[in-house]
Amino acid sequence: MTGQDLRQLLLNKWGRSYDIQLRRTQGKIFVLIMWKSLEQVSFPLSEAEYLEHLNRVADYLHAWGAVAQVQNYIQKTRDRPRLGKAVSIPIELGERASEWMLEDF
Repeated sequence: MTGQDLRQLLLNKWGRSYDIQLRRTQGKIFVLIMWKSLEQVSFPLSEAEYLEHLNRVADYLHAWGAVAQVQNYIQKTRDRPRLGKAVSIPIELGERASEWMLEDF
């Protein structure tokens, strides 16, 4: 999966290029589909910066072995990002979780 593939997944599901953030909280890692999107005038990134950011997110998903988890969650969820409420996808890292708890992303 590339950043462009990730963007297409968002467009297919919700029709918008939503921002994606990675967060670590309480010993778990989450992929957050935020409510701001590239299509908004106030979005802080250019299209090139947005795709570069999504490529970095996709790199982490590959490293974690979580691409299928995220794809399946997005395709099956009934939730949608809305002002003040992100779609939160918990990432199951299994035995390798401790490797990623030390690194900042």
